[in-house]
Amino acid sequence: MRKTSKKRAASAKAKQRANVAFRMNILFFSIFLLFSILILRLGFLQIVKGEDFVRELERTEEIPVNTSVPRGRIYDSAGRILVDNEPKNAITYTKLQTTKQEEMLTIAEKLAKLIKKEPDNVTLRDKQDYWIQLHKEQAYEKVSKKDENKLLSDETLTSAEIQQKIDKLVRDRITEEELASLTDQQLEVLAIYREMASGYALSPQIIKSENVTPEEFARVSERLTEMVGVNTTTDWVRVPKSPLAILGRTTSPKEGIPKSKLDYFMARDYTRNDRVGRSYIEQQYEDILQGQKTVVKNITNGKGTVTETETVFEGQPGKDLVLTIDSEIQAKVESLVETKLLDMKKKNGSNLLDRAFVVIMDPYTGEVISMVGKQLGKDKNGKQVINDYAYGTFTTSYEIGSTVKPATILTAYDQGVLEMNEVIVDEPIRIKGTKPKSSIFNRSSRIAMSDLQALERSSNVYMFKIGFRLANAIYQPEQSINIDKDAFGTLRNSYSQFGLGVPTGIDLPGEASGFKGEELKAGKLLDLTIGQFDTYTPLQMAQYVSTIANGGNRVQPHVVKEIREPSSDGITMGSLVTEIGPTILNRIHNTQNQIEHIKKGMSRVYFGNQGSARSYFGDAPFQAAGKTGTAQVVYYGPKRENWGDNTINSTHIGFAPFDNPEIAYAVLIPWAPYYNGTYESTGTILAREVVDAYFAIQKENGASDEVDSSTLKSIKPAFSDTIIEEDTEKSVE
Repeated sequence: MRKTSKKRAASAKAKQRANVAFRMNILFFSIFLLFSILILRLGFLQIVKGEDFVRELERTEEIPVNTSVPRGRIYDSAGRILVDNEPKNAITYTKLQTTKQEEMLTIAEKLAKLIKKEPDNVTLRDKQDYWIQLHKEQAYEKVSKKDENKLLSDETLTSAEIQQKIDKLVRDRITEEELASLTDQQLEVLAIYREMASGYALSPQIIKSENVTPEEFARVSERLTEMVGVNTTTDWVRVPKSPLAILGRTTSPKEGIPKSKLDYFMARDYTRNDRVGRSYIEQQYEDILQGQKTVVKNITNGKGTVTETETVFEGQPGKDLVLTIDSEIQAKVESLVETKLLDMKKKNGSNLLDRAFVVIMDPYTGEVISMVGKQLGKDKNGKQVINDYAYGTFTTSYEIGSTVKPATILTAYDQGVLEMNEVIVDEPIRIKGTKPKSSIFNRSSRIAMSDLQALERSSNVYMFKIGFRLANAIYQPEQSINIDKDAFGTLRNSYSQFGLGVPTGIDLPGEASGFKGEELKAGKLLDLTIGQFDTYTPLQMAQYVSTIANGGNRVQPHVVKEIREPSSDGITMGSLVTEIGPTILNRIHNTQNQIEHIKKGMSRVYFGNQGSARSYFGDAPFQAAGKTGTAQVVYYGPKRENWGDNTINSTHIGFAPFDNPEIAYAVLIPWAPYYNGTYESTGTILAREVVDAYFAIQKENGASDEVDSSTLKSIKPAFSDTIIEEDTEKSVE
């Protein structure tokens, strides 16, 4: 029995030792496997990914830096400076990703001892936050434990939201007396600090650029090593040397990018405090004028601290623009328009008059030679002033009266409802239930006339009867009439071929198309044929007459002629980058014979025995052609108290010389003097003065041969010595 027991015991111990050995083997194998995996992983990290991690530790980042580079200059067609740049001393601050508020505040305190910074832009919130920084313990004692626990118990709030609410409670409980305790010196520090804090990491923020004295600039320059991130540099400000509104304006670094366009510019490597064009040419050609920022490579250590900065690309100034506008002609036409406005304002029935427009363009190239708009207004003291309103030539629209008649006749030719030289009887039109409609020169009789005579004398009835034909309507005196309303579309589609009622394509933002009347009745169709229903812009009028003058091509108007590299010496322009040539948008459907026929009729307006403009152009020393216009309209201008009053728009279109036109011109004077049913052809009078002035200037300057655009041109001083402040841009209805 004992032997059996011993054998069983020995067997049990052997099994136990075997199990322990087996478990140990599994353990050692697991340890071996884990170490193998660890070694393989370490090898992978060191051998395969090692270089990547080294690069990450020595990370470099190329970023565009918001350096102030000059925007491109703007010149007129003769090389005169219209918009220049002026250098200014500036003090900037660039914060790093790791910069702390306390560090910035220390630097702001040092800067406050070196420069003068007015606290004009410091807000109440700025003062509250600054007071909290200076008195942290006292500030947060304003929030009781009860208030704090109440917020902490709100499970719907995140920790960040809780802190925001606590901070708001603190700000709300800071008294006026406590804020008033901030000294002038502390407010100056705050003014500097808020500018520093508003910038972006690694992007220089202007602390002061206005009225930086040489002493301030020198003091800061001497102590740059004591103030990390501070630098002294050159800033550039825009200096307009012409009151011409279409030159546009730029934002200041303080304004930065407009909120409405923030995403657009940020996607193009701008920063929030960049200057950008905010209107007209400055806005339209922003990409050309802006220039290119300096690109730097920041080398950071593992903690994200910049250890070295290397310039990869030096900033470059923006490219220059050469406009199509001639400053001398522009100034003369502006003077004529201003004089005419003031003279008209003295006449009876001029209470609604407040603006006038003139556009001159090359009918073959679309180059806008002069774009003039003037508006009467009041300064802050109530004194009458004349504001530049050039942008009104393409942003506002009006009924243009009989100047539309050449397009009406050309439409009739194209639609096959009228033959050249066809005679139609001019007589008062009497439709049942409406007032009689007639030509101004014929209120009661019947006069047979051709299409050319209809243009010469400005027959309304000739156009009315074209309207009837287009509408498949049969006219019988004192009877009702049915019209095909498609005639409205027929006329409007045809007018649009000339540029009336559609965008001209001008290289400026904000162009208006005009308004189309909605009431599609017979009487309104007749009004449409004589330009007293739909509205058109002065620029559309100029494009329209250019289309006739050049033989039928609708050419896109443009105000920029050339893009050039910045000048290297300030004496000659930089090399040519792009020359903007003519762009033909479409050709009208009429034949060349039909167009030439209409041009003869327009010449008879000036020189025919019964021409409506003969008394003004009949003695002209040049051959030309044009069309007068007077639209009887209902006033809906800025004076709301006068809405519904009857008034007139005085208009004129023309081109000269007749055989090879150099210019096409349009004049529009909305709400011209109108008294007891009488008025003066002020648009035609002004047109003659404008054309005379143009040819006088051309004669005085002499005929100049065409210069190859690729050659360098001399830079000339501005035509006027007047310097326009950047903030004088007006907002006009």
